Amino acid sequence: LPRMQSSGSKPCPCPSFKLREVASMYFTMIAVFLVILVVALQGSAPRRSDFPYKVPLDPQGLLELSWNVSYPEQVVHFQLLIRDLRFGLLFGMSDRGEFENADLAVLWSDGRNSYFGDAWSDAQGQLHMDSQQDYQLLGARRAPEGLYLLFRRAFSTCDPKDYLIEDGTVHLIYGILEKPVHSLQAINISAIHRGLQRVQLLKPNITIPELPSDMKTMEITAPNVVIPSQETTYWCYMIELPDDFPKHHIIMYEPVITAGNEALVHHMEVFQCAAEFNSFPHYNGPCDSKMKPNRLNYCRHVLAAWAMGAQAFYYPKEAGLAFGGPGSSRYLRLEIHYHNPLVFKGRHDSSGIRLYYTATLRRYDAGIMELGLVYTPVMAIPPGEDAFILTGYCTDKCTRLALPTAGIRIFASQLHTHLAGRKVVTVLSRDGRERQVVNADGHYSPHFQEIRMLKELVAVFPGDELITTCTYNTEDRSRATVGGFGILEEMCVNYVHYYPQTQLELCKSAVDPGYLHRYFNLVNRFNDEEVCTCPQVSVPQQFFSVPWNTFNRDVLKSLYGFAPISMHCNKSSAVRFPGEWEKQPLPTITERLPEPVPRCQPTPGPRPAAPVPLDLGQLRRD
Repeated sequence: LPRMQSSGSKPCPCPSFKLREVASMYFTMIAVFLVILVVALQGSAPRRSDFPYKVPLDPQGLLELSWNVSYPEQVVHFQLLIRDLRFGLLFGMSDRGEFENADLAVLWSDGRNSYFGDAWSDAQGQLHMDSQQDYQLLGARRAPEGLYLLFRRAFSTCDPKDYLIEDGTVHLIYGILEKPVHSLQAINISAIHRGLQRVQLLKPNITIPELPSDMKTMEITAPNVVIPSQETTYWCYMIELPDDFPKHHIIMYEPVITAGNEALVHHMEVFQCAAEFNSFPHYNGPCDSKMKPNRLNYCRHVLAAWAMGAQAFYYPKEAGLAFGGPGSSRYLRLEIHYHNPLVFKGRHDSSGIRLYYTATLRRYDAGIMELGLVYTPVMAIPPGEDAFILTGYCTDKCTRLALPTAGIRIFASQLHTHLAGRKVVTVLSRDGRERQVVNADGHYSPHFQEIRMLKELVAVFPGDELITTCTYNTEDRSRATVGGFGILEEMCVNYVHYYPQTQLELCKSAVDPGYLHRYFNLVNRFNDEEVCTCPQVSVPQQFFSVPWNTFNRDVLKSLYGFAPISMHCNKSSAVRFPGEWEKQPLPTITERLPEPVPRCQPTPGPRPAAPVPLDLGQLRRD
């Protein structure tokens, strides 16, 4: 076990008249730490069950983070395995993975002594010791596989320099110190090896349902693919189910990752193909290859989705996702995103997803419904925007017509935008009052998309409204970004997983095209006919020709906030439910949900604003 050293060699920051009391208190803390270390860290590495969630931080797998979540305490416990400790490391969180304005736990060494402390970086990236030490060190020890560092952090600390840990995506950052440093302030973050990893830290605390005795498994895996030696690859592989495969329920799935490739397999999805085609060509290659058959674009129905850091996905005990049987395609497409920033060559991979399924059908078929915006260019974001908001509606008129009297239960959600997306939230509204957040991600990244189990079921009844809002950043773009399927076009979607399955597969909206035409005419009158509004000119071309001054931006924002919408209340056959769906009024919201107030934890004893000394032995000098 490491030995905590006294701080006698370090000047005490406290007033001299309290030196004796502070010294006594500090040695008491050290004694408590030692007791904790002896009790908690004896023997081999901590059991995996103590830290159920795990993710590699760096592409080489030298840093491995495990964690658990205590909702009663509102605390995350971290275990960081450092396989090759040099002279320390930085670990922390920031808004989008930046090292500026970051909240950090830092381990550093001057070559003889080692220290651990809670720090923050300013807008220039300069490090500062935090006056409130909220990364609390619990212990450190060496093992054959490396150094284990254990610490904890409350969700909310009410320290303005600290990151608020919320539901949704968290951008974790790390940096490796290759040389000794004489102080925290001497660390130059621009000169160190560093990177980021995205995870969902606050996993839902879900009871795992009992699995049936007749459960079978099916592994849908890549066939010994040689991972291309480039940073980003999307690999597609087609699988065919056996002839006359009867209807089953998928009740669980989990990742299958080839050993050694844990840091390269970023995310994976299994799609079922459209049933209207009798056959699909076999394919095994990059998804963006010109050799990929166009028909594979009709394999878009998500059966399973996994992203790095996610665990097994369980369906509620009442429901399962149907596949097989009449009206169900036998063809599946596996898509794997390989993230290979170090450009490794010759790595072979057979990763994929293992489906657990049963012929004993559960009470309900689970369904997947699309909420948000229709894929159409009439919804656009001007260039140079730091936080432009677009909203899509599933109206009370649609849910009243399409949902059963007893309603549906949403149990999982997958948020989706393209590259400009920064935030996504879906709110349930009833009788004009916002009632519940279905799913929200205030630090959303298009590079980290997974199906997330909700902490509690969300009941949706006929007459309810589901409102999905996306926030976009286009500061790096010089022309408008329109809605559409292209990666440089945009989407705003929430795929909600629910039961019992209904005919309603898509409940989305877009601004009324006639009102958008009036917008272009108005822009023309104020900008000397610069925008051609002739019928032969497409909507994207009209947006591309708009001069984006403040007036044109503000009018577009206003248009999206009041203009009537075209509602798409669609069955699985892409046919709308009967009714009038054009020029529908926007839902009226009379009462908003209050903004959540961070709940700060009481301080569990003194935490001096000074680093904790550690005895880690002689560190590497090569």
